[in-house]
Amino acid sequence: MYNERDKQLAKKILTYSCELEERQNVMLQLVGLNGIGLLRALVEEARAMNVNPFVQIEDTEIRRVLAETGDKAFWKKQAKLDQLPLMKKMDAFVGIRASLNIYEQADVSKKANKAYADYFADPVHFKERVNNTNWVVLRYPSEAFAMNARMPTQRFRDFYYRACLLDYSDLAEAMKPLQSRLEETDLIQLKGEGTDIEFSVKGQTWIPCFGKRNIPDGELFSSPILSSVNGRISYAPSVYQGKPFEFVTLEVRDGVVIDFDSSDNEALEEILDTDAGARQFGEFSFGLNPVIEKPMYDILFDEKIYGSNHLTLGNDYEIAPNGNESNIHWDLVCIGADVYLDGEKIREGRTFITDDLQGLNPENLL
Repeated sequence: MYNERDKQLAKKILTYSCELEERQNVMLQLVGLNGIGLLRALVEEARAMNVNPFVQIEDTEIRRVLAETGDKAFWKKQAKLDQLPLMKKMDAFVGIRASLNIYEQADVSKKANKAYADYFADPVHFKERVNNTNWVVLRYPSEAFAMNARMPTQRFRDFYYRACLLDYSDLAEAMKPLQSRLEETDLIQLKGEGTDIEFSVKGQTWIPCFGKRNIPDGELFSSPILSSVNGRISYAPSVYQGKPFEFVTLEVRDGVVIDFDSSDNEALEEILDTDAGARQFGEFSFGLNPVIEKPMYDILFDEKIYGSNHLTLGNDYEIAPNGNESNIHWDLVCIGADVYLDGEKIREGRTFITDDLQGLNPENLL
C-alpha cells in the first residue's frame, strides 16, 4: 500500500508537474525499491486519469554492476534497442530516486562513467527526455536519507513532504519581481566567506522553476556569459558520481577553473578533467524553497536551499544556453553570500532586503 501523503504527491506530480491528459503515455521509473509505495500511488492515479503508465523498476546494486562493467558498445545497444525507442513514445517521465546508499556508485571508474554519459544518458535523457517530455525527477525519503540530513527519521519524513507539497503557485508569484530584475541585469556579484566572484548575465534567459521539473522545487536559473566568470567561490558539502565532498573551492579566470581545493582533490580533478566544458559553468541559479534550510548531500534538495546560489560546473540547458558543452552538470551550492545586481545589494546573507523581493523570504511564503 501507500500513505496518504504519497497519494497527494502522486496526484500533484501527474496533474500539476507533468500536466498529463487522457490517453497520454508516462514512463514511471523507480531506482531503488524503497519508493515502491509512491510508484503504486502513481500507477493508480495514472489509470484513474486514463493515462498509460510504462513502469520500470531498477535495483541499485544491479544498476551499479551495469555502471561498472558497461562500455561504449554496451550503452549504445541499451539506448538503441531499449530506452531511446520507448522514450520517444513518452509524453511525460517521472523518475523516483529511492536508493538507500547515495555512495553506491562511488567506485565506478571515470572511463565507465564517461561511456554511460556519452552513449546512454546524453541521447536518452539529455537530448530526448529533457527536450521532448514533461519530466519530473524526485528523491524518496528513507532512514539513510534522514541520516545524511542529520534528522530523526519521522522529522525528516515530515520535512520531505512539506518541501515537496509546497504551494508552488505562491512561490511562482513571489519569483516574478526577481526575474524582472535579473532580465535587466548585466553584472552579478557574490560576496561572502571564501567567496568573491562576478560574472555577466546580460541578455540571458531566466527560467523560474516551481514544481514542473523537480520535486521539491524552487529556483530561478539562467547561465553566465561563458568567459565572464572571474573570482573565487566556496561551496557547501556535495556528493557527485557517488563521491562525497565536504567542501569545494574554485578559482576562476575568464570563465575557466584554474585552481581548486576540496576534501578530495584527486576525485575533484578527475571530474574537472572529464572534458573542456567541465572546467566552465553552464548554469547560475537562486535557491528559493523556504522549507529547505541546509545541505543534505543531495543535489535535488540542496540546490533549492533558500538563501543559496548554485554556479554549476558543466553542461548548460538548451532552454537557457551559454554554449557550454560537457558530460557533467554539477549543481554545487554556495549558501549565504551577499548578492549584488549591477552594484546594488539585493540579498544580505540569506535574506532579501529590497522591498520588491522580500516576498521571497521564508516568513512570507510559509
